[in-house]
Amino acid sequence: MAQTLAWPVELARQGDGSILVSFADIPEGLTEGGNESEALAQARDCLIAALGGYIGTRREIPRPSAARGRPMIALPALVAAKIALYCAMRADRIGNTALAARLGVSEGAVRRLLDLDHRSHIGQIEKALQALGVQLTITTQAA
Repeated sequence: MAQTLAWPVELARQGDGSILVSFADIPEGLTEGGNESEALAQARDCLIAALGGYIGTRREIPRPSAARGRPMIALPALVAAKIALYCAMRADRIGNTALAARLGVSEGAVRRLLDLDHRSHIGQIEKALQALGVQLTITTQAA
């Protein structure tokens, strides 16, 4: 099943003029910036940190809601691929050790594939997804 990994944000001006950013689908995702462009730049890092927390606590990644005129925050390609791998593992009810056995690697190697801060090779993530019967595809669209 194709999945878009971009979440809508709410922007709210604060009394001091800063912009508060919140994610309706990810309540843990809160950040701010001095202006709108700074707030949106901070939002991506905030989103990655929040999603890393979901993986760390083995919770389901919330599905993004429709934009409905709100700005959307998309994940970098490598992070999106890691989120797709995590979601595929949850869907198949397979843990790190079982996937490691399928791939012929250590459990630690799988753990690093799921670490959003680790610079994994995209080919390793593709191979892991293929082991789960999932194909990674990339699409582009106007920014």
